[in-house]
Amino acid sequence: MSFVRLLGFTTLACGCLVGRYRELATSREVSYLEEKGKACGSYGHRRNHTIALDRLATVSPLAVATRAS
Repeated sequence: MSFVRLLGFTTLACGCLVGRYRELATSREVSYLEEKGKACGSYGHRRNHTIALDRLATVSPLAVATRAS
């Protein structure tokens, strides 16, 4: 188990909510699917699993919340 710092949230076009985190030990950024959108039909979007945002070229983020301090 590693400690992480919240960087922000992103809502995808399909309605899924993605949280971005930075691992404190390695400074690696990790994105987790926090909540699946009600209209989302993607099998790859599973709650509490990592997701690669750079692979979602066809699904662009709608909004990004303010950064957490």
